[in-house]
Amino acid sequence: MIIKVTVIVHSDNDELQLGVDESYSLLVSKSNEHSIIGELSIEANSIYGALRGLETMSQLCIFDYGVKTVQIHKAPWFIQDKPRFAYRGLLLDTSRHYLPIEIIKQIVESMSYAKLNVLHWHIIDEESFPLEVPSYPNLWKGAYTKWERYTVEDAIEIVDFAKMRGINVMAEVDVPGHAESWGTGYPDLWPSPSCKEPLDVSKNYTFDVISGILADMRKIFPFELFHLGGDEVNTSCWATTPHVKQWLKDHNMTSKDAYQYFVLRAQEIAISQNWTPVNWEETFNNFPSKLNPQTVVHNWLGGGVCPKAVASGFRCIYSNQGFWYLDHLDVPWDKVYYAEPLEGIKSISEQKLVLGGEVCMWGETADASDVQQTIWPRAAAAAERLWSDKETTSSTNTTTAALQRLEYFRCLLTMRGVPAAPVTNFYARRPPLGPGSCYEQ
Repeated sequence: MIIKVTVIVHSDNDELQLGVDESYSLLVSKSNEHSIIGELSIEANSIYGALRGLETMSQLCIFDYGVKTVQIHKAPWFIQDKPRFAYRGLLLDTSRHYLPIEIIKQIVESMSYAKLNVLHWHIIDEESFPLEVPSYPNLWKGAYTKWERYTVEDAIEIVDFAKMRGINVMAEVDVPGHAESWGTGYPDLWPSPSCKEPLDVSKNYTFDVISGILADMRKIFPFELFHLGGDEVNTSCWATTPHVKQWLKDHNMTSKDAYQYFVLRAQEIAISQNWTPVNWEETFNNFPSKLNPQTVVHNWLGGGVCPKAVASGFRCIYSNQGFWYLDHLDVPWDKVYYAEPLEGIKSISEQKLVLGGEVCMWGETADASDVQQTIWPRAAAAAERLWSDKETTSSTNTTTAALQRLEYFRCLLTMRGVPAAPVTNFYARRPPLGPGSCYEQ
């Protein structure tokens, strides 16, 4: 058994921002034939590195039923470890289905097991607006019901809970599309009763509301990145709504020009709140030269976007929907595992502009009943890609070993109370097809 555990942290600074030092070293002294006798030490430059080291330690521990003690697997160990990418995220969508606070906490806890470090909280969308905004209290009238809401205190509780596990929370307010629910409480945000999105670009009131939302959210979310959406914006009804049409004419704009105007004005609001704006790739695809240089481009539609974005000097987050959209239930674990955020980027300086990647759990067909078994274990395949160096994860010879690790991790999740689905199901989140070991499902 281990008779002594030592954790040395070289800084008491607990600030958690992008790029915080998560490196650590772990030393386990030699074992003998019958038991583990010795010391275990973890050394890190930050408390977050120490957290990652403790997680690794916990996964080396196994219960030996023969002697009924917890032992360290295959000791001795000397591990020096650090993440490949600074940003290792999971998107959680609480607009399509409300997720109770306890479920969100369980997901955050499970993220820490896989060393993911950003919860991208897609809080609101066109279907519902569950978040309390004190400056505009009628906004959460857009919630499905009065019981499916998040108070300011709820959101702070989630942010604090995540920080204790080394996880930042990046909030998203998707504008100008995906915002129909805003008008339930404030109908003036709709261009007209028959044109409920995009938000009304012609009114300063629209941007006053956005400013109020972001000012209130800045008190909740300390992370430096803030997601402004900007995807899937169908501007056709702007051109057919009389007062918006007149505004476009007065400002000598097309609807496409107005889309650009809206995105850039929202970026200015976010930057004024000391946030770095993140936008879905459509903004870059449509007007790359106009985006604020601080913009982080979030890829989702397909390949080849991050190479173009970093070549233009922007930073990028990789979430190619063909591999890393967890609501695509027919994407097998190995497709998730071998997706490469740096694909097509040869320059070292440009590679450094890729912050990392994110798997996305869109909520149209996932709620509290099935969200965790949809996330896990496939999210762990991406998590290893984002943490481990490329040489470890890129050889096709590693497929068998990677599957074994993923199967072991899936069983670890279930032992910790996380309802992770079998690894090799053709469709994600389905239960086992028959009897068998957890490690061979």
